[in-house]
Amino acid sequence: MKILIIGGTGLTGKKVANNLRQLGYEVLAASPSTGVNAMTGEGLSAAVKGAQIVIDLSNPPSFADQVVMDFFETSGRNLMAAEEAAGVKHHIVLSIVGTDRMQDSGYFRGKLVQENLVKASKVPYTIVRSTQFYEFLEGIVQYGAVDNEVRLTPAHVQPIAVDDIAAIVTDTALAQPLNGTFDAAGPEKAGLATLAQRYLDAVGDKRTIVPDAKAAYFGALLDDQSLTPLGDARIGPTSFDAWFEKSHPAKQ
Repeated sequence: MKILIIGGTGLTGKKVANNLRQLGYEVLAASPSTGVNAMTGEGLSAAVKGAQIVIDLSNPPSFADQVVMDFFETSGRNLMAAEEAAGVKHHIVLSIVGTDRMQDSGYFRGKLVQENLVKASKVPYTIVRSTQFYEFLEGIVQYGAVDNEVRLTPAHVQPIAVDDIAAIVTDTALAQPLNGTFDAAGPEKAGLATLAQRYLDAVGDKRTIVPDAKAAYFGALLDDQSLTPLGDARIGPTSFDAWFEKSHPAKQ
């Protein structure tokens, strides 16, 4: 069985591709660097041909509002049209917990457009909404940094390890389409400012996080429900400490 992964050369895509190949599936890891561009349509029809499952893990080249919207709208339309024509049996897209609650953010507005294009197509689908990745903590800190001060919201998050979300996406691809959405999150809920301070302390960064309820997260203000599952969710097993130990091995 052929499985196409759009964004298959990225952080999550590589792990999902490896999982599926180890299970014996034919996997095409597609991206502009491999000649498949969902935004322009280049190579898309050939890539989708013969695929029974398509997993969309793609992201825009920048987080500028208009770039994000153009990317998710155009690539989403191109991808769903190509899948309908090829008779794809299951489309999986990775989205974000709280997408519909975070519409002050241009990135989340783009993700909601992407979700709605998937829902409106004739291709059976599953939308996996994930919380933030531990792997993005450094970038989140840099987003809130001004000189030596880092201001981040104390609102709760429930981050997940990329290995865990890759496993969940892999399992989802091999299950029957839900024609619906589910949330996935990590095992620990904590304030973003608190978690970021743990990260800085662990890597030996001497900066101090300043909790600030008015600090925006990619253009939006957060409360404790903005980025955390409100109901049932699939929970990845990896704690922050376990993730950090694995991803930052102690130097001998």
